[in-house]
Amino acid sequence: MTSDAQPTAGSRTALTAEQQADIDAMRATTATTRRATVPALEEILYSALPVLDEGRGFVRVIDYMGDDDAIVQAARVSYGRGTRRSRDDQGLINYLMRNWHTSPFEMCEIKLHVKLPIFIARQWIRHRTASVNEYSARYSILDNEFYIPPIEQVAAQSSSNRQGRGATLDAPEARRVQELLREDAERAYAHYEELLNETAAGETIDEERTGLARELARMNLSLNFYTQWYWKIDLHNLMHFLRLRADPHAQWEIRAYADELIKVLERWVPMTHQAFMNYRLGGAQLSQQALDAVRRLLAGEQVDAASAGMSAGEWRELQALLAREPQH
Repeated sequence: MTSDAQPTAGSRTALTAEQQADIDAMRATTATTRRATVPALEEILYSALPVLDEGRGFVRVIDYMGDDDAIVQAARVSYGRGTRRSRDDQGLINYLMRNWHTSPFEMCEIKLHVKLPIFIARQWIRHRTASVNEYSARYSILDNEFYIPPIEQVAAQSSSNRQGRGATLDAPEARRVQELLREDAERAYAHYEELLNETAAGETIDEERTGLARELARMNLSLNFYTQWYWKIDLHNLMHFLRLRADPHAQWEIRAYADELIKVLERWVPMTHQAFMNYRLGGAQLSQQALDAVRRLLAGEQVDAASAGMSAGEWRELQALLAREPQH
């Protein structure tokens, strides 16, 4: 089953009819190859997988190299499958993941086309282990597309986390925030076109006026406008990205992209996905003091932050990890 983002009446959509036609043409073309392919990933190749804003944001798998077999072959430096059994491969991949043997995972790569708000792109680009080519607003005119958070995600500043959200605002307050964001974005884009003296369709606004250079006109656009890029990364570094950005503490918007990419990961390398979910997203890393505290707790000792040599914050995190009531 494919996941193409299809336009629907009355909704904002990620793709124009022309863009969808281009994707349909690519998906209708097939090639004979001797290299490894993954049927489940081929099913969604080139399709726009909607993420934010009723599909205005998306990810698309453009190309990939390798599969679970490539990881196993690299780890064993073997010629091919031979007489191996799938459970042997899963056991090896589990071992590699559990013991942080990362280089076999670097044998697989994936190339994605991502459409995302600029403020999320600036978080995303912090992961400097990928090859990136972004849409250039020096060369082209940005579309009039911007992100407005859904009402349930319009929240106050957290009182305990300087980079997080707290309680959701009341509906009237949240709607006013959405109105302000929309008004500001619409005004900024109108001024952007006025500075350019040109529309995104290439039409001149005033024949008697010279437009400002595109590299200068873009300055007034706000961070909620959408940008696009091609992003190519190996599997090891993709999983590092997902471990951080699918975490509950990550910003909701980038987490939405990470959640979609985890589904792509499952299609692409199902054995690796299983190990990743078990040992990375579902697992935890303990400090020496935390591990010692757990051992003492299992032995029936009474342990608190001071006797464990841990800060109050570290102790709270350990209690939450062990699903224990806070100890005072």
